[in-house]
Amino acid sequence: MEKRAGTAKTELFETMPVPAALARMAVPTIVSQLITLIYNMADTWFIGRTQNPYMVGASSLVLTIYMVSVALSNLFGVGGGSTVVRLLGSRREDEARKVASWSLVMAAASALVYGLLCFVLMDPLLRLLGASGNTIGFARQYLLFVVVIGAVPTVVSITMASLLRNVGYSREAAFGLGMGGVLNIALDPLFMFVLLPDGLQVMGAGIATMLSNVIVMVYFIPVFRRVQSTSVLGLPRRVERIGRDSARSVFSVGIPAALSLFLYDLTNIVINRLSAAHGDIELAAIGIVLKVERLPLNIGIGICLGMIPLVAYNYAAKNETRMKAFFSAARLAGLAVSLACVVLYRVFARQIVYAFIRDAQTVRFGTAFLKIRCFAPPFMFLSFHMVHFMQAIDRGKTSFCLALIRQLALNIPLLLILDRLFGMEGIVWTQATADLVNVIISYVIFWAVMKRLHGNGRDCTCTN
Repeated sequence: MEKRAGTAKTELFETMPVPAALARMAVPTIVSQLITLIYNMADTWFIGRTQNPYMVGASSLVLTIYMVSVALSNLFGVGGGSTVVRLLGSRREDEARKVASWSLVMAAASALVYGLLCFVLMDPLLRLLGASGNTIGFARQYLLFVVVIGAVPTVVSITMASLLRNVGYSREAAFGLGMGGVLNIALDPLFMFVLLPDGLQVMGAGIATMLSNVIVMVYFIPVFRRVQSTSVLGLPRRVERIGRDSARSVFSVGIPAALSLFLYDLTNIVINRLSAAHGDIELAAIGIVLKVERLPLNIGIGICLGMIPLVAYNYAAKNETRMKAFFSAARLAGLAVSLACVVLYRVFARQIVYAFIRDAQTVRFGTAFLKIRCFAPPFMFLSFHMVHFMQAIDRGKTSFCLALIRQLALNIPLLLILDRLFGMEGIVWTQATADLVNVIISYVIFWAVMKRLHGNGRDCTCTN
């Protein structure tokens, strides 16, 4: 097959066997997701070594503000990346090149504005999130480096990784993000306990995170230069003018992808507040369970992120047979992982919780909670697998509606109802119950969307 600029990865999307293509895209992404999971835990773990609850509380407060910068990267990384690959599938390479460049410029500009706003509004913002006189000083330290100075490298590096992954360079994207995670783990103790004096440990953690993201961004610069001759990616030299349809596509997918993060965080805030009302031990136990749950969740997200460009390309190329094959292969892989975790968590629940904490009462609660909560991951995967599929086929509004249904119509109301009826056990059962209902609703919507696509003449006669 002839390899023109922008199509050097065409065989990955069009002719490579479906399992091999999905593995090529998903495995590196899964690895980077797991490294990200580890270093997110490590940041909290290292700050926890100070035995200062105010430092731990301050870093937790800033996490909400930091997640907004991650949402900005979703806006232009997920929205821009999925638009680029659909344009490639439609053989509109020049427009795809412009959209990729425009997305990167907009990501950097929005991050710069956000960082400046956080600097100007630092104290009111922290007070709004609940900072007290004991925590606000530490929160300022962390916010200054992680968000104010670190917003641009954070948003740009994640956006660059997303663009790379969507045009077929999944390994390069995963290596960059994975390297950032490893660097963060290595730099945390260096800045917290060696280079900076006692009392500035939170600042040290913030500097480590910021530097890690700067290094990742710098790493991606030569990568973009290297792939510009064989892809539509390159370092922007100006602000490109893109078509109105392209801009609509970026925002219609990117905005729901960004807002979905807020809904997920909102649900966890409700879980924590309801659990705290039952006692500190119950709160600690459910906190451990939620961390353990991230393993199948992050693997599932890696599978879905690998699936998106493959589905999007074949959707735009009108190869419905191959598009559906990628959809089904990703679903099978994600279900296999999540079902394996059901068995693992049921059998080894006590040992897993004990690895996090030795307190007997917390271990007892945590073991009981994990044996219930372990039934949720298969339904959780099916729920966000459908959301990612809708993003891939340019159904941003539908994906956002699915996220709204899952969190605002099902999860949060059920949390409140089941907590009132059954107490802490009701809270633990909520996720599996809500996602079971959500999966049924999602597939009804899926069948309606596919029927509408066929009705619009998008049923494809292309072969594998």
